[in-house]
Amino acid sequence: MNNYAYQAVDTSGRQVQGNIEADSVETATSDLSGRGLYVLEIDSKISPLTDVKKWFRQGKIKRIDLIDLANNLSVMVGAGIPLLTSLGDIATATSNPALQAIIHDIRQNIERGSGFAEVLERHKGIFPNVFIRLVRVGEETGRFEKSLADAAEHLQRMEDLSSTIKRALIYPIFAIVTTLGALAFWMIYVLPKIIETLIGMGVKLPLLTRVLIVSSHLSQRFWYLGLLLPVLLFVIIKLMKRTDRGRYLVDLLKLKFPIYKLIEYNQLLALFAEQMRILIVSGLTVDRTLGIISDLMGNEIFRRAIAAVRDEITYGSTIAEAMRRQPIFPPLLIRMVSIGEASGTLDNQFSFLATHYLKKLDDISEKLGKIIEPLVVTAVGMLFAVIIAGLLLPIYDLVAKVGKG
Repeated sequence: MNNYAYQAVDTSGRQVQGNIEADSVETATSDLSGRGLYVLEIDSKISPLTDVKKWFRQGKIKRIDLIDLANNLSVMVGAGIPLLTSLGDIATATSNPALQAIIHDIRQNIERGSGFAEVLERHKGIFPNVFIRLVRVGEETGRFEKSLADAAEHLQRMEDLSSTIKRALIYPIFAIVTTLGALAFWMIYVLPKIIETLIGMGVKLPLLTRVLIVSSHLSQRFWYLGLLLPVLLFVIIKLMKRTDRGRYLVDLLKLKFPIYKLIEYNQLLALFAEQMRILIVSGLTVDRTLGIISDLMGNEIFRRAIAAVRDEITYGSTIAEAMRRQPIFPPLLIRMVSIGEASGTLDNQFSFLATHYLKKLDDISEKLGKIIEPLVVTAVGMLFAVIIAGLLLPIYDLVAKVGKG
């Protein structure tokens, strides 16, 4: 896809300009003509600042803004207010200028004959894929306001999930950063001065103290590696994620890493259950739902497992049977899916599962501090015990010599 800047005239004779993504100039021109625009000029040579501005504009539209948009649209359309009027009122009422510009663009394109879901598709960077699919299903089935309400509920659950994960990670990150900061301060600034004093006194230094001296000198000389290593690790992970094998290894590590695996695994289960619930409610078939979700999970282990389940279903297997063959799915999830298949209440079972795993994440976030605190205290205590021992041993020898003399 290429990005093109265009200038055109709409049906009212007003000149408009903007950007459009297309495979070629011809495709872009055809698309603009389909919107009722007469193209005056189109050029693929867009300033580098265009993409930066676009990214910055998208970054200012948060998930909570989309939740409000979907909720307000659902209520207004359900009350019988026309879609264009509803969009105009919401755009006027919103305090977010970036969202206001997007709503105006959507409204203008709908006025030119485009469908709501079709217009949202052009703003993929802002509206999640599930949001767009729910709107499209609502347009096709005549349950437009219900689909908008479902989209708002889904986005709210995703917001709750995101908040829970952030809350769970705050303490571990804070503990690790402060511990490493304190250790760096001791190794780079405090230890050299104390050791210099000891050397000046002519004290014979034991092995542990000499190791501390070497460590301190290395810390002073290569302190910048402490800043570069996290960046280097980030780049390596990004490069690994460009290959299927690399993505698999990185995602497997996330699911095996001590303590963090509790967050990652329950987050993925909650995401899976919630996506299944919302897409089944929207009327999609199970095999199509699984095909969509496998690309949305963001974890290669889950993607492969879900794709395998989908393949088995197409050959006649039940969902529960197919899931039972994938070790990644826990017994509770398989049991509830089996009940849902037998009773025809899959959406209710997945709703229960999504709530259950969100609750588990909440519990983990509350208990994580208690789990990590003793580990951090133990690690810090051991580190500083080694440092203090390395400093006290030569002083003890010195005192012993003075006592003998």
